[in-house]
Amino acid sequence: MDMASSQIRLKILPSARCLFNNRVQIKVEGLAPHKPVELRSRLVDDRGVIFKAAAQYKADESGQVDVCRAPSLGGSYTGVEPMGLFWSLAPETPHTKFLKKNVLSPILVEIEALSGETGKLLASETNERGFMVEGMKRIPVETGRIRGVLFVPPGKGPFPGIVDMYTFGGGLTEPRASLLASNGFAVLALAYLGYKGLPKNPDSLDFEYFEEAVTYFRTQPEVKGPGIGIISISHSGCMAVAMSSFLSGISAVVCINGCVANTVLPLRYKDIVIPKLTPNVKNWKVTDSGLVDIRDSTPDPILEENRASLFPIERASCQFLFAVSEDDHNWNSALFAKRAAEILRNNGKDSFKVVTYPKAGHFLEVPYMPHCPSTFHAAVGRDVVFGGEPKVNSEAQLDLWEKVLEFFKSHLGNKRTASL
Repeated sequence: MDMASSQIRLKILPSARCLFNNRVQIKVEGLAPHKPVELRSRLVDDRGVIFKAAAQYKADESGQVDVCRAPSLGGSYTGVEPMGLFWSLAPETPHTKFLKKNVLSPILVEIEALSGETGKLLASETNERGFMVEGMKRIPVETGRIRGVLFVPPGKGPFPGIVDMYTFGGGLTEPRASLLASNGFAVLALAYLGYKGLPKNPDSLDFEYFEEAVTYFRTQPEVKGPGIGIISISHSGCMAVAMSSFLSGISAVVCINGCVANTVLPLRYKDIVIPKLTPNVKNWKVTDSGLVDIRDSTPDPILEENRASLFPIERASCQFLFAVSEDDHNWNSALFAKRAAEILRNNGKDSFKVVTYPKAGHFLEVPYMPHCPSTFHAAVGRDVVFGGEPKVNSEAQLDLWEKVLEFFKSHLGNKRTASL
């Protein structure tokens, strides 16, 4: 076949439609041999923010670029990076975090091949990256005070259950919950601030709300007992530690860059009030670009003056997986995980694992989620540094996702194989 006269084609393999956390292969065929080609990717999130990446390639002797084999020679990343056009996507609007509100529609990633010499568009294709496998149910939950969304996998239940909570002020996020459900778990994405009538700026958090949510979830016919899992990140990590300390029926907790003590708001439970750790604003730093670095403002919770804010994690009877990013600039996650491990160990418990990611930032999301090094912080009221480098952050997200699935399968009794 005469490659010079053939049509240029951009292929997304094995299919242009896949789950958001799945890897694809991008190939361009029918190019002139050894000619430069630019590959571009673009998506628009639910806020209307455009995310873009671009990389320079050179066609091989057969007029082909296969990103699984060919190195990028420049642009958003360099070297052989099969998913580089996805993990290096960066917002056109600075300090913006990728937002996907509900997961009924896929994220559309446009991939284009352009001539490296003229800039002319040669071929394009769209990768539909979805969140729900066929037959999955997405059920909005508004029962009593509880607000959230329940995801139920296809097939005959009941399924091992997980409560998924996100960050302070984040309302509700569905991508992680839906992708966990794609792996055979019933998942309740639980909101606890500023969502569908939930208080936006309360003076304190009512812990009985979390207790009600766990009770509700455990009694759903789709949820297999006896215990459930919790996955959390940032402020919700504190809530997950509190839930495991005070509530029964919790078997496995994933705490991603969380804290072993109460933060941001006092927590009320029956006649107990757990004060918040008071941040030391004097320790804020301002970067050259005007962002706030708050990493060192949250104090060590085991110091005498802070101990009232500690949750009694030693009372927990679950297994813990603490994920720690060493370049987390939201707070010192490594120290907090160390403190949690010390308390558990000192109480004769070895029911925890700490996994550490050097150079990763605060937000460890599902695989191939665009990296967020800085954005608005609801508790600070300003744009802050969250840390991390895109490539290592992406690698950490991939690794952690596999560890999370394995952790929940082994401790919640789900024997299904993951559709990674």
